[in-house]
Amino acid sequence: MALVKYNDNSISAISSAGQLATGSLVPIKTLTASSSATLSFVHGTDGVVLDSTYPIYVFKLISIHPSAANAYVSFNGTTDGTNYNVTKTSTTFYAYHNELDDTPSLGYSGGYDHAQGTGFQRILFDNNSSDDDAGHCAELMLFNPSSTTFVKHFMCRTAGINTGADGTSNPYAIDANIAGYFNTTSAITGIQFKMDNAGSLASGKIKLYGIKDS
Repeated sequence: MALVKYNDNSISAISSAGQLATGSLVPIKTLTASSSATLSFVHGTDGVVLDSTYPIYVFKLISIHPSAANAYVSFNGTTDGTNYNVTKTSTTFYAYHNELDDTPSLGYSGGYDHAQGTGFQRILFDNNSSDDDAGHCAELMLFNPSSTTFVKHFMCRTAGINTGADGTSNPYAIDANIAGYFNTTSAITGIQFKMDNAGSLASGKIKLYGIKDS
């Protein structure tokens, strides 16, 4: 008797790995930061797809290193391919653990929320480190950006090395969670990333993927 089934086949009936699903995450575009003021993914530009082809898009930020302390990785959307100022409402919370004094914390971060704001949404916050060994990683999901009926929801989870007010000392690990929506029924045609407050995207990669329906 087969105890496990995969797509209505028992495991014993699957004769090769080729019968298993290959996955629904489709690579679209990779941008590499090199002292970059911004990194932008615009539909129809340089091979970028950001339309009804996929119902969900995923941006993976890998080892993003800021050029300056107290810089905040952030993003915004555009409906015209040029102006990144879409109205949004969002909420954020975090957990962190201090490297030096073993102090943990869990909290809500209202200062990084938007309530019908048009500014960039910070996804790495609270004094990001610019130390040479510091990098920040995140995954941002954008749902149904081409809809002209519904608002466009997003969710982001971040892992980063944050610091004291000087941007270098008192390091701690932070797990930041952000969710919200672009409050527009116009299609979102592009997403731009930048360092809010100070500096640039010194190094790192951002990868864009689409998720298939099936």
